[in-house]
Amino acid sequence: MVDEIPSPCRNICRVSAAGDLCEGCGRTLEEIGRWAAASDAEKRRIVSAARERLRESVRPESRHRPGEGGT
Repeated sequence: MVDEIPSPCRNICRVSAAGDLCEGCGRTLEEIGRWAAASDAEKRRIVSAARERLRESVRPESRHRPGEGGT
């Protein structure tokens, strides 16, 4: 039996202000729409990209704290 790639859906279905990304799972609306028909390899790529988008969305814009200087 082959394990199915689980959906990254977290039941926090909220579209970003730009209207192109789910803020809950990090997938684009296109990725959500094609999930059921995607191959396992494509699902792995989608999950990886979605995780990175979520990481990027919570990453601070700058690593410098106010008053530390830096460029």
